[in-house]
Amino acid sequence: MAGRQIYNPDGFKNVEENGKITGYQFQFKAQYYRGFTLSIVRDIQVNVDGEDAAREDIRFTVNGETFTLEEMRTVVDSDYRWEFGDYATVTVLKEGGLAKGSHHIKAMQIIAPSYMPFQTEALCEADFEIA
Repeated sequence: MAGRQIYNPDGFKNVEENGKITGYQFQFKAQYYRGFTLSIVRDIQVNVDGEDAAREDIRFTVNGETFTLEEMRTVVDSDYRWEFGDYATVTVLKEGGLAKGSHHIKAMQIIAPSYMPFQTEALCEADFEIA
């Protein structure tokens, strides 16, 4: 059985602002059986090439709006749901971004639906290229 595409293969890139590379980003899908409001996301953990990204350096964009992980805990507006099957963009602030070439990512999605007595964790791994 083939696994479903978690990461957008075209979504990996460095982020440039005012001529300076300020970080990198990727796009991936929620690993849950339905869409949900951002308030149930407890954490997005990112590790690229063995280096963990600091929680405070992670930004999450859905429906054109960007939030820190702490801000997401208060977002209950249905305009900013992470819908099943839709890619969300994760940006990691990192001066200089990632070097061109091959990389390996491990990203963990941790959510806490109110109707479940526990959090769910989904680890997603992939190899990718920065052009």
